Order: sequence, then C-alpha cells, then structure tokens
Amino acid sequence: MITTNAFSRRSLLGFGAAALALSAAPRVWAQATAPAAATGPFSLPKRAYEAAALEPHIDATTMDIHYTRHHAAFITGLNNAAKDHGVLASKPIHELLGDIGALPEAVRVAVRNAGGGHANHSMFWEIMGAGAGGAPTGDVAAAITKDLGGFDKFKADFEAAGLRVFGSGWVFVTVDRSGKLALVSKPNQDSPLMDKQIVLLGNDVWEHAYYLKYQNRRAEYLKSWWNVVNWAKINERFAAAKAGKLTV
Repeated sequence: MITTNAFSRRSLLGFGAAALALSAAPRVWAQATAPAAATGPFSLPKRAYEAAALEPHIDATTMDIHYTRHHAAFITGLNNAAKDHGVLASKPIHELLGDIGALPEAVRVAVRNAGGGHANHSMFWEIMGAGAGGAPTGDVAAAITKDLGGFDKFKADFEAAGLRVFGSGWVFVTVDRSGKLALVSKPNQDSPLMDKQIVLLGNDVWEHAYYLKYQNRRAEYLKSWWNVVNWAKINERFAAAKAGKLTV
C-alpha cells in the first residue's frame, strides 16, 4: 500500500475541513456546464446531472466536493506529472494504467494514484443517475444471475466486499470480453485496469464519498447506493466491454 505521496489517504482527507465549511454554501454543481479547462492533457469528465440529483441517497454537498475537489486533485496531479513526463500525454488513461510497469519509475506513483483516481471516478459518475435504482435489467441482469448468483446475493456480496476494504478503496464488478462478471475490491485508488481487467461498475468507499451524510456508517451508505445505480448506463457499458470499446 502506498502511503507516502501527494495523493495519499491522509492528504485527501485534509479536504474534510473545507467540506464542512462548504456544507452551508449554495449547492451548485459545476457539471451543469462544462468543467473549467484543465492545464494539461487530462480534464474532468462532463457529467449529465446536478449535484442534488442523487439526494437523499448522496447529498449535494458531498457530490460537489467529491467532484470539484477530490477528482479535480487527481487531474491536477496527472497534469503536473505530465509537465515533466511527456509520455503521459501520449496515451489515454486506461492505456497508461494497463501498462503501468512500462512507464518511467519516476512517474508510476502519480499514475497509480492520480491516474487510478481519475479512471475510477470517471466510471463512478457515469454509472449513477437521477431516478435510477431498482433491479438490474437486460443483459446485465442475466449476467448477474449467471455469474454472481442473482441480484440479492450479488448485493449482499458487494456490500460485504465494500465493508472488508480496510481504510479506503473501491469495490468493483469486472467484465471480460465474453461478458463474464467477477467481484473484486482494491485499496486506495488502485484500478482493475492495472490488472488488465475491464471495469463494469464500482462503488467508492473512501470516506470522502459518504462521510458528510453517513459519518462512519459505511454499511448504510453501501445499502443506500443501490438507489442511484443507473442500470441502463451499465447495460451500455456491458455491451461496450464485449465489443472491446469500454475504457474507464
């Protein structure tokens, strides 16, 4: 586990004070318009919904801080690294993560942490939405039944995996080109992309994803999160994965 770098758990949790200060501020989601231009090859992805769209399950203040502070910090870190290592601008993030061992040693920590954080969060915003939730549909529902024992068992196993993550990390569902699903968890901002696996969906269990609303109640957050999962978007990702077109 990497702990001594600019993108460590301690440094990101330092945003907690700012989060509390902003909790009474107007709830504005920068995603209503295009994100501010980044200085470098990497930028925040454009999102389709407002900060308050996922309430009451994820509060607007958490969503705003998570996107404009935490994800933006990863973008800044990548772009800073790219100033001294032009190779980072030559490939998309999924290719950099997928062949991280080939990168110069001096830049691997930045790509692992900031690059993993960028890829993980880009996926995270995409697979949630307003008016979502409920049971999975379509081909994804069939795959969950076939590979993960059905939706009820999958939910229980996914939540249990999220609770077992020590400290901070993610719980993911990966998918291969045949459509086979698997449940995996990762520490920190590690991505299954680094193991040459394709990410179908995942949930962020870093404290900054839920602490303003749920405090230390990660189990409650994990259960509530199903109410914002966008199964239509996940079916799109499933089809793209099987076609070899899914990146983050």
